Amino acid sequence: MTTAVRSEFDRGIALTPEADRPGRYTAGLDAGWQIGGGINGGMLLAVAGHALSLRHGEHPDPVSISGHYLSAARPGPAAVTTELVRRGRSLSTGTASLAQDGEERLRVLATYGDLAAHTGEVRTSARPPVMPPPEECVGVEHAPKELIEQAALLSRFDLRLDPATIGWALGRPSQEGRIQGWFKLADGREPDPLLLLLVADALPPVTFDLGIPGWAPTVELTVHLRAKPAPGWLRVSHATRNLAGGYFEEDAEVWDSTGRLVAQSRQLARAPRQ
Repeated sequence: MTTAVRSEFDRGIALTPEADRPGRYTAGLDAGWQIGGGINGGMLLAVAGHALSLRHGEHPDPVSISGHYLSAARPGPAAVTTELVRRGRSLSTGTASLAQDGEERLRVLATYGDLAAHTGEVRTSARPPVMPPPEECVGVEHAPKELIEQAALLSRFDLRLDPATIGWALGRPSQEGRIQGWFKLADGREPDPLLLLLVADALPPVTFDLGIPGWAPTVELTVHLRAKPAPGWLRVSHATRNLAGGYFEEDAEVWDSTGRLVAQSRQLARAPRQ
């Protein structure tokens, strides 16, 4: 049966099992999740991640998930094929392939578990980004016209960027390669592990802060999930330290409303063409 629909995000990751092919699902990629030349990479990872969560049963949550983006995904039907590689007591491993018109768009390898069972002590030197409260940050309605035109998905976000990291929007990029802000879905849906896969790729590319605007397609994206997020605002920080050979890394941290680090990610992306 088709998964329950609760919000635009849930519609976006909704899957219908193919009755005669266990582990294979059909999806519909909506144009509202586009950025630049294709569907947002975090959204595609969430679609594949949803398929794997259905396959893994008692291990419903991604713990570590890596996606390699083979070609740009377009709005329209897609097929997701999953394979359970190993099922253990606390973790399972599987693969997923998302394809359109016979062409593979995304290949995923992931380890799944139950984040609700992660109740042990936390030892960390990581600290959430310090920034003004959401009401004192800058909403997407103030984003540059060229960013809105190439990022339809921004209309589905309640994204408030830290004023200290938006000099690029005023023609004054800091050259530090950092963008951070507060994130919620515009329709009020609360965060969960699958949404964190989208959030890890939700902010404008950090190359904007390097003075290089434009679409930055993802080559590979890995997300580590550390805990189930609490309801409320998420704090998100994206940063890069190295752009070379036309590619850059983008590291992200996602913190929930209790101040807990709930996801970390790194992606390799192609720098925008100038």
